Amino acid sequence: MPSFKPEKKFMLLAIAKAREGISKGQAPFGACIVRKGKAVACEHNMVWKSMDITAHAEIVALRRACKKLKKIDLPDCAIYSTLEPCPMCFSAIHWARIPFIIYGASIADAKRGGFNELEISNEKMKKSGRLRVRLAKGFMKKDCVSLFKEWGARKGKKAY
Repeated sequence: MPSFKPEKKFMLLAIAKAREGISKGQAPFGACIVRKGKAVACEHNMVWKSMDITAHAEIVALRRACKKLKKIDLPDCAIYSTLEPCPMCFSAIHWARIPFIIYGASIADAKRGGFNELEISNEKMKKSGRLRVRLAKGFMKKDCVSLFKEWGARKGKKAY
């Protein structure tokens, strides 16, 4: 597996996308897929806009990256997420063969924010699946957790 060092600029893109989503009435989550030092797809959560419970930021970013790159295998990519990927997103990342997951806030942070999270950590899924994916946990955590406060201050906010 190639070496990898998380870069702040890509998490900042994911955070900016999460803020864009918050401004549009979406949940406070963003994701950015990076390939060869360049952002390929940065997206925010689209659950409420699309009325699609699977339209998490990571899934939306994966869909866009796969279309843009015209392939479903992304072994030369990394994904930055403002939140620890849920089991659905983790599985999709696994199926896309992305070897690096970098996230800020934890599942516990989302649960405290009012979201109906499954308490299955990426570390536990990695271990139980005997996966080689590398995790960078808590990367820029303070900035990512602050998104919950921004979202919480909005009128009409909706968790799921």
